[in-house]
Amino acid sequence: MRASCPSRPARVALAGLAVVISLLASGGAHADDPASQADALRANNTGLAAKSHQVLLRLYSLESRLAQSAQRLEALDKRSARLEQAQAAAQSQLTIARESMTAAHSQLGVRLRQLYIEGEVDPLAVLLGAESLDDALAALDGLNRLAEQDQHIIEELTKARAALRTAITRLAARRAELRATLDQAETAHASLARAQAQQSAYLASLRRQQDLNRSQISNLSAQAATSEQRSEDISAGGGSEGGGSGGGGAPPPGPPPQSGSKVTVSSTGYCLRGTTATGIPVGWGVIAVDPSFIPLGTRMFVPGYGEGVAADTGSAVKGAVIDLWFPTCAQALKWGWRTVTITLH
Repeated sequence: MRASCPSRPARVALAGLAVVISLLASGGAHADDPASQADALRANNTGLAAKSHQVLLRLYSLESRLAQSAQRLEALDKRSARLEQAQAAAQSQLTIARESMTAAHSQLGVRLRQLYIEGEVDPLAVLLGAESLDDALAALDGLNRLAEQDQHIIEELTKARAALRTAITRLAARRAELRATLDQAETAHASLARAQAQQSAYLASLRRQQDLNRSQISNLSAQAATSEQRSEDISAGGGSEGGGSGGGGAPPPGPPPQSGSKVTVSSTGYCLRGTTATGIPVGWGVIAVDPSFIPLGTRMFVPGYGEGVAADTGSAVKGAVIDLWFPTCAQALKWGWRTVTITLH
């Protein structure tokens, strides 16, 4: 008995089913496959995590510089208050000196009038009117002492007034310079605060994107699992699993900054996990320093390593020594010990 051949519509249906089975069995070769999309999102999240870490380091640097700026503003405000008090005190002393000068002139005028009224202005008259030579000499000596005393008082008051005027002028100039410095410091502080707000907003947007990616990865993973199960049910073949893992590769060092102070230091690599002494999580760009040599929060460029931030300390890190964080101990050992000239900026 000859087997019956399927009809043309049946043959077309079987061919279509074979194509579907073939596509499902290919295990995510298509770019729009949920597993491929999930892998792409995982890779994207790895890049976002690296960006978030760099932004976190920049934020730490900005916060440190903001704290230093706030301390400087407070010190400048105190200096300005002291100068204002000194200027007010000098102005008050000048007023007193003027009043004393006026009083001294008035007292001298009163004494001269009394001498003229009493007729004892002429030394010869004083000498002839004295009962004895001692009385005459004493009277003349008294007149001389009074005249010298009045003259000395006036001279001292004149000097004091001139000195006070000079001091007030200098204090005014110092206050003007301090005001300009304070204005510059306030402008710099405001600029740092704006930069901090921008970086905080950027970090928040990166984290939102990461959360969104995680949600999409979960959905796509569920879709991929369903598709894989369907493929297994139809073709009874094995599916392939896709997955991405974040790498700890080094970002490209990039060009050195155009400005900044250069310091030659000894550098070593380390690969410890966890958080730093400042509470920042470890990651590429975290550099351990001696805070007395390089303040925490300082940004720097290390040739062969790239940008970093002084965000950690260590018992062996003293003076002109820095430790560079690496994601693997093999990379840290490969760096070894090097003398480098870094740029602080």
